[in-house]
Amino acid sequence: MLKHLLIIFLLTVAGFAAKAQTTDSTAVSEKAAADTVPAKKADTGKKSEKPKKETKPSVAFKPQEPTKSKYHPDSTHSPHKAVMRSLMVPGWGQAYNRKWWKVPIVYTGLGLLGSAVIFNQKYYSEFLAVAKYRRRGEAPNPGDKYYQAYQDYSSITQTNIESYVDGYRRNRDLSILGILGAWGIQMVDAYIDAKFMHSYTMDEDLSIRITPGLINQPMYASNINSTYIPGIKLTFTF
Repeated sequence: MLKHLLIIFLLTVAGFAAKAQTTDSTAVSEKAAADTVPAKKADTGKKSEKPKKETKPSVAFKPQEPTKSKYHPDSTHSPHKAVMRSLMVPGWGQAYNRKWWKVPIVYTGLGLLGSAVIFNQKYYSEFLAVAKYRRRGEAPNPGDKYYQAYQDYSSITQTNIESYVDGYRRNRDLSILGILGAWGIQMVDAYIDAKFMHSYTMDEDLSIRITPGLINQPMYASNINSTYIPGIKLTFTF
């Protein structure tokens, strides 16, 4: 009987021991698993982080300013040549200065004045011939140069004939003076253009300067206190 009880006791003790050992191993495995999981997460988290690339500060885009064209004097351009060409042939000086658009203007003006000279000279000659016939008390024969004009102006009085002679002569002379004036003007224009191209620089740079100043008062606006009034001075630089 004691032998059987001893065997049962030993088996019971062995069962408790095995159970305790199982519990301890389970706890150890759970603890190890708990310790390893965060470590893995931490490791994986560190590995997933990629080094950030250094970004350069963005620079605002500035459009490139267009280059300004600069014009410099033409040292080979001679004002003397320009004016002499205009003296010989109207418009030649303008063509020499590369001002081609002025050539038609020159010839249009000279052409209109030339036609005025021709028109006034024609009627001046006719009225003068009729006036001379009437002064002498004669009449042209059929076939003469001014026979038809004498017949056409037969109803006009001698006083009006003399007035027409003076009027057409005056208009003709003025037209001739106009041609000479236009010829001279186009010479001066050619000279100025050539001189400007030869002596000066044309740039697109323009600046303005504003400075305070004092202005003398006119006599009627001055007072006893002061003869100056404040003003603003504008200076343009080309």
